Amino acid sequence: MKKPLIGTAAALLFAGATALAGAPAATASTAATSTTVTSPQAGKVAAVTFAGTVALSNCSGSLVRFPASTANDPALVLSNGHCLESGMPGPGQVVTNQASSRSFTLLNASGGSLGTVKASKMVYGTMTDTDVSIYQLNTTYAAIQSRYGIAPLTVAATHPVQGSSIKVVSGYWKKIYSCSADGFAYRLKEADWTFKDSLRYTSTCNVIGGTSGSPVVDATSGQVVAVNNTINESGQRCTLDNPCEVDQNGAVTVRQGIGYAQETYIIPACFGAGNKLDLTRAGCTLPRP
Repeated sequence: MKKPLIGTAAALLFAGATALAGAPAATASTAATSTTVTSPQAGKVAAVTFAGTVALSNCSGSLVRFPASTANDPALVLSNGHCLESGMPGPGQVVTNQASSRSFTLLNASGGSLGTVKASKMVYGTMTDTDVSIYQLNTTYAAIQSRYGIAPLTVAATHPVQGSSIKVVSGYWKKIYSCSADGFAYRLKEADWTFKDSLRYTSTCNVIGGTSGSPVVDATSGQVVAVNNTINESGQRCTLDNPCEVDQNGAVTVRQGIGYAQETYIIPACFGAGNKLDLTRAGCTLPRP
């Protein structure tokens, strides 16, 4: 989990490192007439592609909706907390509803650039218990679908399943990693940060710098079940770029070359009508400021 890459040249220098990336943007504005969001996950599931993913200037991310989101809601982009343009939040720090004009490159199914979309604010960002950032765009899902033909990915509201086939889709590198959910770390400690109930990959998802914030997509449902955030690079114990697992009894396990993601099923409960963040909602367990 290195600091965000500074452009492509720096990303190449860190090609063997963990994860964090980003890119440019503009907006889309078209009148929305539908009240529901048409999603690739509705009905028959298509093959997992880059459609709906985004590239930041230094990380990866995805255009996402929640199960109750509607087409006229302001669109949201999901990435990592350590990918925030303001820098990596400290332990215990939670940032909400901050103005942002950050840009994102929206990708088509093959990874080509469709154009740019822009944030109006950074809704939520933290590296406490989890590692997420959520941006609100200055346009709606319906407007994006009308202009670019792209629907958002749906964030599943249920816990991912051990053994399930998953895809880590990096918009920054235009690369899709395929592996399985190997299990779940009770606590994942990396330097000063601690993450709860992290999803552990099998070894073929050997993520690198620039893949931070990539959606982890369940290959069967097509829904987002986690957001990629780190990997143990050199076998060190609980240091930056070398997370370690800590079980309920305090026993530490180091798995060199194994990557991790932060589960996203807890996020939908924290958003109400109109995709509005409300950390006081029943069932919302995201850390509060």
